[in-house]
Amino acid sequence: MASEAPPFWWEEPDWRVLALSPLSAIYAAAAGRGMRRAKREKIEAPVLCIGNFTVGGTGKTPVAIALAEQAKRMHLKPGFLSRGHGGSFADAVVRQAARAGRPIFEAHTEPSGKAGLAGKRFLAFAGIGHPEKFFDTVREAGGELALTRPFPDHHFYAEDELAELVATARAEGLVLITTAKDAARLRHGASQDFLDRLEVLEIDTVFELDHVPERIIDETLDAWRQRKLKG
Repeated sequence: MASEAPPFWWEEPDWRVLALSPLSAIYAAAAGRGMRRAKREKIEAPVLCIGNFTVGGTGKTPVAIALAEQAKRMHLKPGFLSRGHGGSFADAVVRQAARAGRPIFEAHTEPSGKAGLAGKRFLAFAGIGHPEKFFDTVREAGGELALTRPFPDHHFYAEDELAELVATARAEGLVLITTAKDAARLRHGASQDFLDRLEVLEIDTVFELDHVPERIIDETLDAWRQRKLKG
């Protein structure tokens, strides 16, 4: 059975967060202990981990795709292994990395197909960690958002929810649009009629400096070669 974050997960902290804090601390301690004691498996391939400090809609997938495309241009054969992971304290980690002299690279996401959205009126919906980020991207691509429907992260849509979206869009003369991640989930449950009505906003990751993806991959390969030499 799929689980979803409760609605208050994405709101300003209140008494519920304080009430759950002791359990969070216990879980974090147990998880950290398990990770420290876990057996390290050696594999005959370079490994590049791409993570973030929240679970959904924060840009991990487009970054992974951008780096994979760069790896292909370097005549490598990238593969993906996906696993969910959560956490917090992103700002603190960035500051620690800067103090330690580690490189910090900046990037942003932008829509892949701006021309297709301009001038259209949309009902946008998304079940990701930060749906407002998606809504803003639709606007940036030239689309007019008449209505928005945010859903919980990793939401699995029920038939009545999809029917309501279609009915509302039809009544208001709007086009349905969602994220690529939501579209992937919908392909395993929504009707073909719903999918035919749906537009999907694809996004790309653009690094502030063009050479950054190649540098990241080069450093990953170099670290792998050093590990092999050490045995």
